[in-house]
Amino acid sequence: MTDLELQQLRREKWRLDGKPIRTIEQARAFLEEVGFCLMYPKRPALLVPTFIGAFVGSEDRLPGWQHAFKDPRAAEATELMVRLLRERTAFEANLFDENNGFLVPASVFPYFYALIGERNPKQAPKAGSRSPYSALACDAFELIRRDGPISKQKMQEVLGGSVSFPALDSALGELWSKLRITRVDYKASEGSVWDVLYRWAPDAVKEGVGLSVQEALTALLSKYIDCVIAIGQADLEIFFGNFIARSKVKDAVNALLAARELSFVHVSGQSMLQITPEKVVTAPAPEPRHVTRTRK
Repeated sequence: MTDLELQQLRREKWRLDGKPIRTIEQARAFLEEVGFCLMYPKRPALLVPTFIGAFVGSEDRLPGWQHAFKDPRAAEATELMVRLLRERTAFEANLFDENNGFLVPASVFPYFYALIGERNPKQAPKAGSRSPYSALACDAFELIRRDGPISKQKMQEVLGGSVSFPALDSALGELWSKLRITRVDYKASEGSVWDVLYRWAPDAVKEGVGLSVQEALTALLSKYIDCVIAIGQADLEIFFGNFIARSKVKDAVNALLAARELSFVHVSGQSMLQITPEKVVTAPAPEPRHVTRTRK
């Protein structure tokens, strides 16, 4: 395989080949096919598809999250994405940038939860010197648990005027990055609407709690490699190193190679990992028929 062929295969899979997604059915199918995607391109570039790219059908002049507010295509794509959130066929996680949602289909989300989420999701977070949560994050969690789904605007009103939106954004980011809460809707008049994840998606959380880290990681590695067609092991470790130790990624890759679920392919002289292709079983050639002639 050449590098050009690899890029073309990715373009087709990521819907960057002039075949944009426009309907909710196409959006669901795209997300299931790729496994997960960012809403907007990330700088520096991250090897992962984008929802805005699939919506536009191209990777040319795509807006980043910083400029999405003035791009009408982003508004349409966001409306379609929010429909996925409302119907719970997709979930949004804060794994790379809180302003650039990471979208995951419901079928894959439990595996991410197993890696990142709390094993006791109903236990309220507590602030402290060793806690990843601030006092404001703990207050916000309790408010969302009690009154949610609730918008950020209403949260500020309840928590008090002294709480600024930047401070509240930071607190929500702390909870979101640990999958304690999730964005479930967006209203133009009030902004994002939040709920505690264990109430919004109880089945997904329960399944994620029941999975081991090893099970979840091997499943996600396979899904990601299928999504990008082929990838160097170092790049694979960089991607998953954003939310789990690279040593665990290396161990999971070795386990998949030993099980022959992964194999190596040469792409323009570089050795890359791929999903092991299925063997094509060739039917045996039919034996020659012997014709018996009858003497007259």
